[in-house]
Amino acid sequence: MSNDRQLAFDTLQIHAGTEPDPATGARQVPIYQTTAYVFKDADHAARLFNLEEVGYIYSRLTNPTIAALQNRIAALEGGAGAVCCSSGHAAQIMALFPLMSPGKNIVASTRLYGGSVTQLSQTIKRFGWETKFVDFDDEAAVAAAIDDNTRAVFCESIANPGGYITDIPAIAAISDNAGVPLIVDNTSATPYLCNPISLGATLVVHSTTKYLTGNGTVMGGCVVDSGKFDWMASDKFPSLSQPEPAYHGLVFAEALGPMAFTFHGIAIGLRDLGMTMNPQAAHYTLMGIETLSLRMEKHVANAEKVANWLEADPRVDAVTYAGLDSSPYKHRVATVCPKGAGALFTVAVKGGYDACVKLVDSLELFSHVANLGDTRSLIIHSASTTHRQLSPEQQKAAGAAPNVVRISIGTEDAADIIADLDQALAKATA
Repeated sequence: MSNDRQLAFDTLQIHAGTEPDPATGARQVPIYQTTAYVFKDADHAARLFNLEEVGYIYSRLTNPTIAALQNRIAALEGGAGAVCCSSGHAAQIMALFPLMSPGKNIVASTRLYGGSVTQLSQTIKRFGWETKFVDFDDEAAVAAAIDDNTRAVFCESIANPGGYITDIPAIAAISDNAGVPLIVDNTSATPYLCNPISLGATLVVHSTTKYLTGNGTVMGGCVVDSGKFDWMASDKFPSLSQPEPAYHGLVFAEALGPMAFTFHGIAIGLRDLGMTMNPQAAHYTLMGIETLSLRMEKHVANAEKVANWLEADPRVDAVTYAGLDSSPYKHRVATVCPKGAGALFTVAVKGGYDACVKLVDSLELFSHVANLGDTRSLIIHSASTTHRQLSPEQQKAAGAAPNVVRISIGTEDAADIIADLDQALAKATA
């Protein structure tokens, strides 16, 4: 739509990036289940391959269904453009790929999803990249960790699993001062609760598998570029500021301006890494986003009720929900997540590891799964599953100690959620 950025969030989540299908008039975005697209003529094909014209070549690169989703997420996040891919982990690699080279490093928060800690601490070493993990509550330590080889700063808006809220404006100021982009994983908050770009982030990544789709049906990821970072300001980012041999010396930042990072993600990232989203997954996520604000309001309302109930229960040692008055992160909610502190948090259960396992096994309404952001309430014991590969020190730093469970509160009736927790806690702590 021509006036996307002037519309309210509730309208954008339904209309942004889409129009009725010009061929059929179909109101819902069709699933373009095709691998390739017929060129008008040889000159048209040449212009597309030279990035002189925007269009469709091959579905590893671009697809109309996926393009609609990219445009919608970019509009909701307030970004210049977006690239969707096969998963949230793929989105993180896609975000880093244009920035990094052997010998360079990332400064990342210690409070990250366990899989992200493993990816950043182990897997990326094979690319010759390094990650320095820092407590992002210690702003001086973040600034001190950035050196001449740092190419990105990485954090989560609402950290998984503990629900901790990052002071994005403060971290963004540190990143700006160092001349490196801030990448914020906004999966747990979604653009409805948090808008990292307005708070100073350069790039936003999502696992669209979670709240954006909202129903546990498909995998996906997305990278959103603010379009505000000056890639030409230094020689740190040659992929964007120097001639690209594969495109006859084209300089992405010069030729494409605010869309440089997005086009690089498609023309280089998807072309060579092949982390492509499938069009059916994009379709499901587009449908899920149509109700995002409604779902997030219910998620947050339920989470507040459940967290307050749990905090008052004598069988519980602690609750990490940032929306609680007792939380040290409560003061950040108004600035970073003004519409609520999300629906993800951890619960420390009296009785430690064994009680946590019994709790998980005793729940009936909750689903025991390695996922979050579903309409269903979900639970997992992170220390023995999602964060199992980490050391005890890393588990504790990430908020996934052995005596806690991670809860993702769904959109069921809050009284039913509480009743299920009540009966399971009785069995777990008997």
